[in-house]
Amino acid sequence: MAKAGKNGRKRSTWRAIPRWARICTIFGTVLMVLSGTALVGTAALKSRYEGAVGKADLFGDEAAGAPAPPKSDIKGPLNLLLVGIDPRNPTTPPLADSIMVLHVPATMDRAYLFSVPRDLYVDIPAFPKADFGGETTKLNAAMSFGSRVPGQNPDAARGFELLATTVQEITGIKRFDAGAIINFTGFQKIVDAMGGVDMYIEREVRSEHRQPDGKPREFNQHGEGYVGPQAVYTKGTHHLKGWQALDYVRQRYPKNGVPDADYGRQRHQQQFVKAMVGQAFSADVVSNPIKLDRVIRAAGQSLIFNGRGHSVLDFGLALKDIRPDTIQMIKLPGGPVFDGKTYKGEQFQDGVDDFFAALKDEQLDAFLLEHPTFQNKTK
Repeated sequence: MAKAGKNGRKRSTWRAIPRWARICTIFGTVLMVLSGTALVGTAALKSRYEGAVGKADLFGDEAAGAPAPPKSDIKGPLNLLLVGIDPRNPTTPPLADSIMVLHVPATMDRAYLFSVPRDLYVDIPAFPKADFGGETTKLNAAMSFGSRVPGQNPDAARGFELLATTVQEITGIKRFDAGAIINFTGFQKIVDAMGGVDMYIEREVRSEHRQPDGKPREFNQHGEGYVGPQAVYTKGTHHLKGWQALDYVRQRYPKNGVPDADYGRQRHQQQFVKAMVGQAFSADVVSNPIKLDRVIRAAGQSLIFNGRGHSVLDFGLALKDIRPDTIQMIKLPGGPVFDGKTYKGEQFQDGVDDFFAALKDEQLDAFLLEHPTFQNKTK
């Protein structure tokens, strides 16, 4: 198995841009973006947003007694782990339905966003906190294994810790500087609070799960799967409601118009992240105090963030120079792993180890010039 392996801006335009606006969702999640720039200028609004964002020990720092970093400026390079989950109920261990890494180089003026396939077939290390001895299986199970707490409901924060450790081993990233979890329900609320999002649909996609009016399709118990009329997303630019955006970025079957399956879904999720960032910076959001407040509250209620001693607003300020057109979407090539005829998961293909080496050495621009196929199209 291959190893899975300043400049005088006017306050009227610059200061009006909310810091949350870079907190984008991943995927499919979510879909998250980590957001930044200058939040609307009142201390009350800053406090409201900061207080609304969920906090948890996502990396096990508090449990390990690790001291918080000094109150200093956040400097690059940075690596942020963004995870989308779809919690069915509080008693079911969560699975990581979307896993993205946002890399910010030392210049802090751009970013690279890449997805790690949730079905990547990997060695998940032992995790004594959850009485887990280790297993070779799909990556998304790491969050489930790590979240188990005997006699209690699953703890998504603890599951994130094991997932982060596993992703570090895959990518060679020594330490994540921040992490976030967003749930799909929250993602939909953020989109609706913004009034929807404009997005380019690259080809016609038919929904596996939703009818044209947004109601769930009926599941036939006799082997036919979902039946009935399907929501259809035609090629071109569309204004998507929350349920439509969430539904679109979830589709991954060739029969529904996604020929490259989960890799297509990853690309659609990344495209939507970029669309969300653009919408977040639009005048329609930042100049409308009622809409802005709704978005801030929706984002706060949907997000669990850990900045390893720094707040989400600290990161918002640190990432203030990043704009939608300075986020490079990355696709990591992969293919299936079989045991005989049994599908086991996905594995990375040639070039991915070199990508991770370039990330470590801060040579991604040079790598992408030599490997243009690693650049994901956003339109």
